[in-house]
Amino acid sequence: MGFEEIEKPAELKKRGGAWFQYGNCQIGIEDSFVPARKAHPAFEIESIEGLKQHLSTLAIDFIVDDKLPGANRIYVHDPFGNRIELLEWLTS
Repeated sequence: MGFEEIEKPAELKKRGGAWFQYGNCQIGIEDSFVPARKAHPAFEIESIEGLKQHLSTLAIDFIVDDKLPGANRIYVHDPFGNRIELLEWLTS
């Protein structure tokens, strides 16, 4: 997703973990990190079929899920094992 690890503020370093940034967005993880297998972020995207082709070309696994009416969606796992939902709403 393009996040780069950044230095944590001095007053927060003693808590452990790490911080990452992409543009103006920052996220942190704990040292005792456990991947989220059920709870997950979902991102609405365009051209999901193109994304599927791109992921296949790179040999990145994804799971197709057709259980949400009106949506074409897949799940991928980030390098840390978290599930991420990517979906495109179907138009009539």
